Amino acid sequence: MSERTPSRVLVLHGPNLNLLGEREPEIYGTATLDDHIATVVGEAERWGMEIATHQSNHEGDLVDQIHQARGRCDGIIINPGAFTHYAWSLHDALAAFEGPIIELHLSNPDAREPWRRTSVIAPVANGSIVGFGGHGYVLAVQAMAELLRCDG
Repeated sequence: MSERTPSRVLVLHGPNLNLLGEREPEIYGTATLDDHIATVVGEAERWGMEIATHQSNHEGDLVDQIHQARGRCDGIIINPGAFTHYAWSLHDALAAFEGPIIELHLSNPDAREPWRRTSVIAPVANGSIVGFGGHGYVLAVQAMAELLRCDG
């Protein structure tokens, strides 16, 4: 019996998420980006998935990461931060990715300022997980495992 190759998932974090734990803890909580990454890696191990992560405050850098994931990663989980609302280049890059895509937000954009209620990422994502704080990362990994039909 041959061993199954683990699914590889890219987890992207957009602008200002490097400030998690410091920035607006009443909205985003006190966990740091490193805390969230540890959560993702731990949950992914339960599902036999490998995780690659990247954070950038630069839209083009995230586009490059998405392009590089083509043919290398099976799925993408993305917390695009403020890029959610206007970064059509991320939309287009994700649209060219052949695997499942999950949009993730710690807060619920629909419960915040009106300008946050538009997502240019949602139309190219399989689904969005919003408003569950850090637990959203666990839910995103579980949803990705289901989409990739991983064994847990």
